[in-house]
Amino acid sequence: MAPKIFITGGTGYIGGTVLDTIVKKHPEYEITALLRSEPEDFAKTYPNVKVVRGDYDSADVLSEAASKADVVVHNGNSDHVPSIKALIDGSLKSDKPTFLLHLSGTGLIADWRDPSWVGKLNPKTWSDVDDIREITTRPDGELHRHVDKIILAAAQQHGEKLKTAIICPPDIYGPGRGLKNKHTVYFPVFLKEIEKIGRPFYGNEGENVRSWVHIEDLMKVYRGLVESAVAGGEGADWGVDGYYFAATQSHSQRFLAERVAAILGTTATSISSEEIDKTMAAFGVPHLGTYMFGANSRSKADRAGKNFGYEASAPGLWEVLEEEVRAAARLERISFQGHTF
Repeated sequence: MAPKIFITGGTGYIGGTVLDTIVKKHPEYEITALLRSEPEDFAKTYPNVKVVRGDYDSADVLSEAASKADVVVHNGNSDHVPSIKALIDGSLKSDKPTFLLHLSGTGLIADWRDPSWVGKLNPKTWSDVDDIREITTRPDGELHRHVDKIILAAAQQHGEKLKTAIICPPDIYGPGRGLKNKHTVYFPVFLKEIEKIGRPFYGNEGENVRSWVHIEDLMKVYRGLVESAVAGGEGADWGVDGYYFAATQSHSQRFLAERVAAILGTTATSISSEEIDKTMAAFGVPHLGTYMFGANSRSKADRAGKNFGYEASAPGLWEVLEEEVRAAARLERISFQGHTF
């Protein structure tokens, strides 16, 4: 009998690339995708993928689809509590163990809540193996922690019936394959803030460092986990040990800003901690600008390396940075110093 896979977020940047990867690598899988609205070319692109209509608030739809799946891959909104509760509820209704893969992020380990680190290098690099106990006990209020706690509690309580993995990518670059969204978050947002400030920027000294991964390298982690789940969990860690970082490189905000400035034909500038904190104000999330541009978030993908032999093979960030900047400028219809991309 073909393995049954249920995927959410299947037209987005990450989820759409996951869907495309699994369909192409494993046409023998029976795949169902949750779609709020179906893109015009979805059926033609994925003729063998079953569609269920709904969104993250469609608790009954999510629960029923999860109850029929062997593997649930939840992408999209990492902070949406009702959807993860519905997926867990449905998974536990199955008469056999269900594997649940959830997209979180390394915002969980960022130092954005401590303003003393803005623009400064934090020496801590987090390992998803060596630091797993600290990762799974992060204090309330850290990004994504409230949903991660729900998953960890379910895994501890129902470990024989529910096998969980939490995937925590860092900042992501590279073109996605989602039918609705092919663009990462970082560069369109950075370009919009650059337009307001006038030049690429960094906070204070700009020595804060964040990790990065190309989306095609990230897909290796997803593929490894899905294939392990289909094989009954063999070759992977699940439950309280099932945290998977995906970083392949790390770069300082200052170096990134200077590289972007060179592409735009200008120079980068330092701004204060207060100015950094005011960026991204339109999103309505306190201190989001500090997190995106002023904080440290360094991680090592030790668990994927141990379990799947994970390493980078896609182009590094500097190899594709100019196209990332140009694509973001076109997406946001941004021109810089009279130049349209």
